[in-house]
Amino acid sequence: QVQLVESGGGLVQAGGSLRLSCETSGGTSVNYAMGWFRQAPGKEREFVAAIARTAFSTIYADSVKGRFTISGDNTKNTVYLSMNNLKPEDTATYYCAAVQSAIPSGQQGDYDYWGQGTQVTVSS
Repeated sequence: QVQLVESGGGLVQAGGSLRLSCETSGGTSVNYAMGWFRQAPGKEREFVAAIARTAFSTIYADSVKGRFTISGDNTKNTVYLSMNNLKPEDTATYYCAAVQSAIPSGQQGDYDYWGQGTQVTVSS
């Protein structure tokens, strides 16, 4: 049973930084692609970033390009989302997701496994 556990969320002022972690267990391997999504109150869940663990190819939503970086440590089965220059509109619950694929995807429906989420709040 694949399990994903997010951590690292919290409260930060605008312009600050946070690093989210997603630790995987139960069978994920380097053949998995990992994604980060977020959902703000009253809004639909949206794509943030994704990475293919084989070649570390990455894709990003336009709203976070240049501010967020997704990376992975295959020795720790962990994927990270480094978030810089945070804005109040980044406030959301952030979820990581996994799918057995060599290609990163920005589509929620492509992912088979999801974590429980970690809250990020950015104050103005």
